[in-house]
Amino acid sequence: MANSPLNVTRLAATDAARAARMLSEVRDATLSGQRTPLAPRPVIEESWGRMLRSGVDPEHDFRSGLLTAEEVRRRREESPLRHVMPVLRQGLVSVADAAHHIMVVADADGRVLWREGSMAVLRKADALGFMLGADWRESVVGTNGVGTPAVVRRPVQVFASEHFVRSHATWTCAGAPIIDPRDGRLIGVVDVSGPLETMHPATLAWVDSVAKLAEARLRELHQTTLERLRAVAAPVLARLGGRALVVDRDGWTAAVTGMPYTHRVALPKSLSAGRRRLPALGACTVEPLGGGWLVRAAEDESRPRDTPTRIVLDLSQPRRWTVTVVGSLGSWTHELSPRHAELLYLLAMHRSGRSAAGLAEDMFGESARTVTVRAELSRVRRYLGGFLEHRPYRFSDDVDVTVLLPPDGRDLLPHSTAPAVVRARRAAAVP
Repeated sequence: MANSPLNVTRLAATDAARAARMLSEVRDATLSGQRTPLAPRPVIEESWGRMLRSGVDPEHDFRSGLLTAEEVRRRREESPLRHVMPVLRQGLVSVADAAHHIMVVADADGRVLWREGSMAVLRKADALGFMLGADWRESVVGTNGVGTPAVVRRPVQVFASEHFVRSHATWTCAGAPIIDPRDGRLIGVVDVSGPLETMHPATLAWVDSVAKLAEARLRELHQTTLERLRAVAAPVLARLGGRALVVDRDGWTAAVTGMPYTHRVALPKSLSAGRRRLPALGACTVEPLGGGWLVRAAEDESRPRDTPTRIVLDLSQPRRWTVTVVGSLGSWTHELSPRHAELLYLLAMHRSGRSAAGLAEDMFGESARTVTVRAELSRVRRYLGGFLEHRPYRFSDDVDVTVLLPPDGRDLLPHSTAPAVVRARRAAAVP
C-alpha cells in the first residue's frame, strides 16, 4: 500500500515546528531509500527525483555567480515583468512586510530581479544566497518556491525540509508562475518567502491570486497596444486591394481587409521584411508597420505550393518546447504552451489518430471533456494548419514527425499531470 502524503498545510497551520520535524524525517528517509509512514507530497517527491537525477547535492548548497548590477538593470528593462511590478507590489509587499516575509520576482531563467519586504528577512535571505542576481533555478539550488513553480508551471508552496538542500530547511516559500497571455510563455515567477515560523496556510492562494492579477494586467496592456496598431493600420488597409492584414510582433491581428478575421497568425521566430511564406497565408509580402507587420497575401496562384515534409517536436528541454516545420522553402519554429506540448506529444505517439474522447481521457482522465480538447486543437491548427487531420485527430500521413525527448524519460514534460504523460514518466522510471 502506498504511503499517505503528509498534509503540510493543515499540520503547519497548527504546529509549524512539529510539521518541520516530521518533514525532516520524511526527507531523510526518502533520500536514503527507506519507507516511511508518510510520503512527501507528489509535487515535492517528483521534484526530489529530478534533483537526484541531475546531481544536486542535498547536503551542500551551490551558489552560481550573481549577475552584475548592470545586468540586473538590463534584464529589468527588457522583461515584461516590469509592467506588472506595481500590481505585485500593491498586492504583496505591504502584507509581506507586516508578516515578516519578502516578495521575490525572478525572470524565466530563474534570476532574481526584484526583492522587497522586511529588512530583517532580507538579511536572512542574503545568508541563503537568495540575493539580487542569484540563479534560483530548481536544477541549481534544488526544490524551492522559485525554481519548482517554473518547472511544473503551477503554484507551489515549499515548506521547511521540503526544500531539497538541507540548509534551506529553515525557510518557507510560496511561488506562482507568471505566464505571458500573448503566447503562453513563462516570463517569470513571483514568490513570497520567509522564515519557517512565518508560514500561513493561505499564503499560496494569496500569491497565486496576485500572479493572476499581473497576467490580467498584461492582457490589458496587450489590448491597448493592439488598439494603437489598429489606428495606424486603418488608413493603410483602406488604400489596399486584395487580401491583407496587420499584426503585432507576436502575430496577433489588429486589422484585416479582403479576408476573414483570424485572431492570430503564426510568425517565424525571426521575421524580416520581404517575400515570405506563412502557414496561414502561403506566399505573401511582409512590411514593418507601426510596431507590427503589414502582411499582404500574394495573389499569384501559379506558383507551386510549398509542402513542408517534416515536423520536429522538441520536448527535450524542461521549460521550453517547440514545434518546427521543415520544408523545401526553409523552416519555421513555434514555441508551445504547456497544453499544446502535451497534445502534440500525444498525437505523435498515436500516428494512426486519436478521437476527441480518447485525447480527453489521455489528458484529463475524463473522456467527457471533449469540448476542451477540441478548443485547444482548434488553436493548434492556427499554426499547424493543414498538417493536422481530424476524425480522428492525427498528423497528416504525408508528414514525417520526429519527437526529441529528454535524455531521461522521467523528465518528460515535468509540468504535466495528464494521465498518459504521467504513465510515460513512470514507465521510464522502471529499470
